[in-house]
Parts: sequence; structure tokens; C-alpha cells
Amino acid sequence: MTSPRVLVLRALGLGDLLAGVPALRALRRGFPDHDIVLAAPADLAPVAEASGAVDRLLPASAPGRAVPRALDWTGPPPDVAVDLHGNGPPSHRLLQDLRPARLFAFAHPDTPDIEGPPWYRDEHERARWCRLLDFYGVDADPADLRLPRPHAPSPAAGAVVLHPGAGAPARCWPVERYAAVADALRTRGLRVVVTGGADESDLVARLAKEARLPDTDVFSGGLPFPRLSALVAGARAVVSGDTGIAHLAVAHATPSVTLFGPVPPSHWGPPPHPRHLALWHGPEGDPHARRPDPALLRITPDDVLDALHRLPPPEEPAP
Repeated sequence: MTSPRVLVLRALGLGDLLAGVPALRALRRGFPDHDIVLAAPADLAPVAEASGAVDRLLPASAPGRAVPRALDWTGPPPDVAVDLHGNGPPSHRLLQDLRPARLFAFAHPDTPDIEGPPWYRDEHERARWCRLLDFYGVDADPADLRLPRPHAPSPAAGAVVLHPGAGAPARCWPVERYAAVADALRTRGLRVVVTGGADESDLVARLAKEARLPDTDVFSGGLPFPRLSALVAGARAVVSGDTGIAHLAVAHATPSVTLFGPVPPSHWGPPPHPRHLALWHGPEGDPHARRPDPALLRITPDDVLDALHRLPPPEEPAP
């Protein structure tokens, strides 16, 4: 007999999935006898496994933050479908087309048959999806976001990790400012490494050249998740914009400094804790702009260095 199934749609990026971990774990607790199937990009399968909340990943993706055009779902309709992807008709209808017995989703005037809770623009991402589940009687804790420590050793234990890329130019702090931070840290005797996504090799190379980093301290091309996870978990600190690696630092309780603009930390920032500092001068801007946001440019290298100085040491010092 086939187990009942919960289908969860969150076909987005690394940071999105990590922000959704509390909701996924709530579903795991709320439906202990169901198979939890997550529709997400195939390369996030190790992240889903690390969450401990997902039984199977159903590969699904679309350019940018769009909704996939279809899902390769087989067998009977889902017993429960959960829209953790968006708040509008495209994601609603994608799941409705599978004829689930129940659908958890936010209310929208163009899908009046869904009697979900209202969508609030000014709400933190982790809290938003937990509130959705609370509405349907599934208890969720936005603070339930830690990942287990990786088994693999860090490729750069005790280093400060700089990650200059982000999902949009508006969220990319200038390379020369990262280089200034790297120079200052290396002058203090700290090891500095740089990381980047699969399509950020040129950005990483520019930073490595300006900061005169050796090849051993350059991790470009998009590290596989297990290796990136080990690097972050064993780091002294992580400095990045508002992007996936910042959420990974939170998941591993690694001290972090996250540079915000144009989106405020009240929407995507780390939970309140001395080991996670969010730098933000405001005001909000255009997240789709083709150049760094003015609010982001108000953050200086000295701001970042001062924040790093104020961070506590990692919970588990690297060997």
C-alpha cells in the first residue's frame, strides 16, 4: 500500500530552501506517517536531506524566481499540497492541477476557492511560512533552522569566508570593498578565502586578484553543497550579501556579517543573536536593479571590519 504523500512546492534557491526549513520540519512533525516530497531544484537534494524533513526531492525549477510550468508528479494525487513558493495564482494553479485532497496556500483574490490566510508584504520569510502552516493547524517554529554539522572536514578551517556574489546585481557589494576587508584581515594574520556560485567565476577571480589571494584560498565555480557546508561550518566567520551562504552560516551557527540592501533584514535577515550581525542603512530600494543598491553602497569596509571585531568566536572552534 502506498504511503500518503505531502507535496511541498519551493522551487527556488539555496537561501530560500534554508529559510523554509522550519516550515518543512513542521510538516514532518505534523504528518509523521506521510512521505514528504519537496519540489525544488535537483542540486538542492543534499540540502533537503540535511534538513531531516524531506523523504524525496522532485526536481523542479524555472528561471529566476518564476513558477515551474509543470511538475513531474506520478501516481495518485497528493493527500496534501503546500505552496511554499509564492502567494499568487501561478503556484496555486500548478498545485491545483494535481487535484490534491487538501491545499495549503495563502489567499489571493484570483483564486477565491483557496481560503488561506492573508499575505503580508512586511513579514520575515521564515515567519511567513510558519504562519501559513499555523493557520492550517500545523504548529511551526521559525527558530527551528539549524542543520547538523557536516561529517566532512572543512577545506579551510578557521578562515574568514568572503562571498561577493548574490542573486541580483542590486545585492552585490563592490569587489574592491571586499578586497579592502580581505587586506585588513590578512594584515591581522587571519586566513581569508573567497567563494562564488557556478556563474560567478569572473567575480571571484577579480576579488582574488585585488586581494592577492593564493589559489588555495579561492573556491570558485560553485562548490558542491557538502563541501560548501563543511567550509561554512568550520569558518571563523562569513561575510556576504543577502544570499544563500548567509542562511547557511545561520544554519551552522557560524558567526556572520550580512550586508543588506535593497531588501531590509526584517524580511530576510538572520535571527537576533550576537553571532549574526546584519548591516543595513536603508531605505528600501529596487531588488531588480542592474547595479548595487544605494543603501548597500552606504556600508563601508570599516563597517564590516568593526562588525567582524564584535562577533563572538564560533560555537565549535575549528581544529
